[in-house]
Parts: sequence; C-alpha cells; structure tokens
Amino acid sequence: KMAAAGAAAAAAGLWSEVNRCGQNGDFTRALKSVNKILQISKDDVTALQCKVVCLIQNGNFKEALSIINTHTKVLSSDIIAFEKAYCEYRLNRIESALKTIQSASQQTDKLKELYGQVLYRLERYDDCLAAYRDLIRNSQDEYEEERKTNLSAVVAAQSTWENVVPEDLGLREATYELCYNSACALIGQGKLNEAMKKLQKAEELCRQSLSEDSDVTEEDIEAELAIIHGQMAYIMQLQGRTEDALQLYNQIIKLKPTDVGLLAVIANNIITINKDQNVFDSKKKVKLTNAEGVEHKLSKKQLQAIEFNKALLAMYTNQADQCRKLSASLQSQSPEHLLPVLIQAAQLCREKQHAKAVALLQDFADQHPANAAEIKLTMAQLKIAQGSVTKACMILRSIEELQHKPGMVSALVTMYSHEEDIDSAIEVFTQAIQWYQQFQARTNYGCCVFQPKSPVHLSLIREAANFKLKHGRKKEAISDLEELWKQNPKDVHTLAQLISAYSLVDPEKAKILSKHLPSSDTMSLKVDVDALENSHGATYVRKKAGKLPGDNQQKEQGQGEVKKKKKKKKGKLPKNYDPKVTPDPERWLPMRERSYYRGRKKGKKKEQVGKGTQGSTTAGSSELDASRTASSPPTSPRPGSAAAVSATSNVIPPRHQKPAGAAATKKKQQQKKKKGSKGGW
Repeated sequence: KMAAAGAAAAAAGLWSEVNRCGQNGDFTRALKSVNKILQISKDDVTALQCKVVCLIQNGNFKEALSIINTHTKVLSSDIIAFEKAYCEYRLNRIESALKTIQSASQQTDKLKELYGQVLYRLERYDDCLAAYRDLIRNSQDEYEEERKTNLSAVVAAQSTWENVVPEDLGLREATYELCYNSACALIGQGKLNEAMKKLQKAEELCRQSLSEDSDVTEEDIEAELAIIHGQMAYIMQLQGRTEDALQLYNQIIKLKPTDVGLLAVIANNIITINKDQNVFDSKKKVKLTNAEGVEHKLSKKQLQAIEFNKALLAMYTNQADQCRKLSASLQSQSPEHLLPVLIQAAQLCREKQHAKAVALLQDFADQHPANAAEIKLTMAQLKIAQGSVTKACMILRSIEELQHKPGMVSALVTMYSHEEDIDSAIEVFTQAIQWYQQFQARTNYGCCVFQPKSPVHLSLIREAANFKLKHGRKKEAISDLEELWKQNPKDVHTLAQLISAYSLVDPEKAKILSKHLPSSDTMSLKVDVDALENSHGATYVRKKAGKLPGDNQQKEQGQGEVKKKKKKKKGKLPKNYDPKVTPDPERWLPMRERSYYRGRKKGKKKEQVGKGTQGSTTAGSSELDASRTASSPPTSPRPGSAAAVSATSNVIPPRHQKPAGAAATKKKQQQKKKKGSKGGW
C-alpha cells in the first residue's frame, strides 16, 4: 500500500511537470516526464496520448505513428483519429490519411480541417471547395482568414489545372496571400496583365505586413516575396519577355529559398527558356528539380512537365539512352499522352531513323484514335522532311475530322500543285465542297426555302473556280462560277469570270450572259481624285499650295502672278584662256588618250629601257647592238617580216598636227606636272 501510495504521488508530480512544460511549449521535457509515467503505468491512455502529441510537436511523426499502431487496443480510432491522420498526412501517406478520417465515428472540426487539406493534396478540388465552404459557414474563430485563404487557393488550382472559370467568392483581398491566389486564378484564365497588377499589390501588402515586425529583416522579406516574384517572372515568360524573366528567376535562385518546390519550378522554367541552347546551364538547373521532397510539393501536372523537360534535355545533350528511358517511363504512367511518343519519335529522327519514327507514331495512332489527328500531322511533317510529299498528302487526307477545314484544304492543294498533280488538288476541293453541302442539308432538313451557303462554303467554291481557271480547266470551273453567281447575281466579278470561261467553250452562251453586265453609265465610278492622291498609299501626292497673308494675296491678285527668273551663273574660265585661240577639241579627253601626246620626257637611261611585251625591241636597241656594225653582213629577213623592219628603221611616221592652241598651253601643262599634277586640263 505504501508503495502504491508513493507511486501515485510520484505520478501526480510528473503530471504537474507535464502540464507545466506543455503550457511553456517545452515538449522535450514533457516527453521525458510522460515516459516516466508510462514506466509506472504502461497502458495509461492519457499518457500515451500525451506522448503522441509531444512527438508530433517535436516533428517525430514516424515514431508517433508507430506508438499509435502498437497500442491499437488502448488507443482506439475514436480517441486518436486526428493524431493518426495528421501523422499520415505529414508523412505524405495521403490515401491512408483519407481512410483514417473517413473511418472516424465522429467528424470533429479538427478532422474537417485536415480533410480539406487532404482533398487538396489529392487534387480533388470540387470536394475540397465544398469542404471549406462548409467550414467557413459553420465555424467562427480566429482562423477564419486562413480558411478563406485556403478556399481561394482551391479556386486558383481549379482555374490553373482544370481550366474551370472561377466563380467570384466575394473575398476581400486584404492580405497578400489572398491577392496572390487571385493572381494565380487570373493566370489560369489567361488574363496576364490583370494578374501582374494583383501580384504587384500582393508584394506591396507583403512588405507592409512584414515591415511592421521589428524582428523581420530585409532578407526575410525578400525570402517571403520569392514566390510572388517567381510568379511575376512566369507572367513575363508567357508574354515573351524572356530576358526579364530569366533575370528575375536567377535573382530568386541566388536568395537560396528553402522551398524546394519553388526552386524546382524556377529551374524548370529556366530550362524551357534555354531550350537547345546553353545546355550546360540547363544540366545544372535540372539538379534542383531532383531535390528531396519535390514530389510532395508540386501538383501532378507540374511534375509531369518537369519529367517531359528532362527527357527533352537528354535528347538535346545527345543522351539517347536516357531520353528513351525517361520517355518510356512517362508513357507507362500516361499511356494516352502525346508528348512521350513525340519525344521518342524526335529522338529517332535525330538518329536518322525516320521509318521507325513513322511506324511508332502509326502504332500510337491505331491504339489511341482520339489523339490520331495530332499524331498524323506529325507523321505528315516527317514525310515532307523526307521529300515524300504525295505520302504526306495521303496521311493528311486520312484525318477525317480535318478534311473540310480551309487550312487543310489549302495545304493539300498547295502540296499537290507542287507535285503537279492537279487532278488530286481538284478532288480535294470537290470533297470539301460536298462536305459543306451535306452539312447544310443535315442542318436544313425539311426546309424547302432557298438557303444561302455559309461564307466558308462560298470561299471554297470561289477558290476552286480560280484554281481551275488558272490551270486551264474552264469547263470544270463553269459550274462553280454559276453556283457563285446564283448566290450573288450582283457580283460583276464572278459574272465576268463566267463569261470569260464560256467564251472558250460556248460563245453563244457567253453573249447571252454578257447582256447581264451593267451598262457603262451605271459602272461609272465616283472617285474623289484629291482624296485618292492624298491617301497613304498614293505614289504621287500633289503639293498643297501654301496660304499667303491677306494683304499680300490681294496685292498679287491685282498685279497678276509674276514668275521669278533664276539668274544663271557664268562658268569659270581657265586662267590661260585666250578668246582669239580656238579651244582644243580633245581637251575633254585624258592626256594619254590625246592624239598629240608623246609621253613624259625622262632621263636618257630611262629612255633606253624597252617598253612593251617581253622580247620586243625599241628603236634605240639597234644602236647598242655590237653585232649590227657596218662590217657585219645583213641577215636575210624572214617571210612576212616587213612590218618589223619598218618598225626598226629610222623613218618617223607622220604625226597628227597639233591644234593651234596646243603649243600655247603645253608649257603650262609641263609646269603643273612638275608640281605633282597627274592629268591635263
């Protein structure tokens, strides 16, 4: 009895210690006291509950969950359901946490709060929205602002990941968290400018609220603003301002924020900016996406996008095996997704295995008919790259849901024209026109009145007619032109085309149709010539007359218009000009081209140097030749060498006589040459 009384007294003292430590927030000391109590009574339910709470407060979730699971007989689910679900939630066992919450017999407010968080992590946004609305409606305490923030986060997630137009919740954006979530919702709707304004407001509110606390430093404020700045950079990237976005992304990374999810998203966005350039920087940034715990911080679509970019980076860095491994893993996770197959096909094309790439895409199109259109477009592109334009056309025509689209018709006609397959091009036009006729027949079923054709239908008929006329198929174009004229009898252009086509096929019909042309009087166009000349595209613009003052204008009207004559300046004459001497008619030619030019007089030695082609002789070379003396016999000339003999003789050929004024100017020209002049006057 005395021992029992002593144990009870010791237990009472320990409970007092646990209570005091709990109030002070010293859960480590409280845990020690609880352990001593459990040594006295190992199955004490209250002590076990306190131990679990102390472990949770200290962050030991795994140990706390272990104690709960080992004492299931004592700690029933009704007693400790919240603590168990919370430990599972913090250990990222989200499905287990959901089961624990749903199996609880009584749904307390704490469990409802946790239930909303669990649904958000499971991306069940509709159920999560309903849970938070119920919480806000049925609870009144100091946590109302936090619940509204969570509610706005759910709406933002719906807008971003599910393309749901968010409803106006009527929340007053008094905190920077609410402003940030509102901006995220606007980004999901594509309203980037409005989202940027919301983020700027969120930044301002964040600075105001944190600057009120004297213990918060500027570094703390910048760390808190990192997520807002990251979203700003994302908007810049979407707007095409990649340089500004890249600069802001790098500033955030330099701050080294503790949020691994934020770092992973920023690193991924930088990789998308780099693309196939700056791959070394991308390889450094990709390490941030592999940090521990990233998978629990991001949504499934974010994680999927990161994995796609990893596969693309492996392809750009020529890591073929790694690229195939990552894309195969992505395909196993999402068999219906297009990107993994497209990445594999791109890798095969880089390896010059185009046939395998086309076969891979064809297999995917057969297995997933819903995505066949996009896959076949890629297949057609590969065929065009290989030069197989006809096969590409066949693939494009197999896409039934796009056959009648104007863009597809235009592409096919262009490709067939390039291959000079006019019949196939006309067939494409015919099939598209028939589709619109059948569509109109289905929509107007049972209606007997005349129904005008749609603008797209008429546009196709007109393009078909123009194409046929261009390629000389006038007979085939006539039916199209008649259909167009029937739709709009006042269309003179179509009527003119129809008459032109009939003139080569049926001249009589052309004459009959020509009667429908309007007369020349009715076709007179009222054109404002002044407006036309002053228009922006006019090649000639009439100069507007300047306004004269009133007095001068009256004076000029009385005297008449007097045109001012410009005085012609007299040309300057040369200093040695003599009016009595006739000017040299060759004065406009360069000195070397004049008939009387003899060349510059240089030294005797220079005159003796031969000029001309190699081997030729000059007149003075015979005087220096010792073999050509009086005693030496003359050599017999070769046949046909008379010209050479005359060239070496002393007979000077007649020169052109110089003009009368040439002698007077020769002296001064030589003086100018001495001064360094290069040409004559």
